[in-house]
Amino acid sequence: MQLDILLVSVLRVLVEVAGFALLGQGVLALLAGKHRHNNLFYKILQTVTAPVIKGVRAVTPRFILDAHVPLVSFFLLFWLWVVLAAAKRYLCAMHGLAC
Repeated sequence: MQLDILLVSVLRVLVEVAGFALLGQGVLALLAGKHRHNNLFYKILQTVTAPVIKGVRAVTPRFILDAHVPLVSFFLLFWLWVVLAAAKRYLCAMHGLAC
C-alpha cells in the first residue's frame, strides 16, 4: 500500500472515532440529562473527545458559546471526513488502485 493512502486512511479513521465519540456523547447527554456527568461512559467519551473540543475551541471565535463547541466540532469533523474521503479516492485513482 502506498504511504500517502495509508496516511489518509489513518487520519480518516481517527476522524471517524472522534466523530462517533462526539455523536455518542451527544446521545448520552440527551438520555442522561443533567446526571450525565456522573455516568462512567460519558466520562470516557469526554476523555476521547477532549483534544478535539479543545482544538476547536482554540480556533473558533470567542462569541461562540462553550456549550456549542461540541456541535461545531462534530460538523468540522464531518467535513474533514468528507475531504479525507475525496482525497483517498483521488489518491487511489492516481495510483491506479480500486480502494
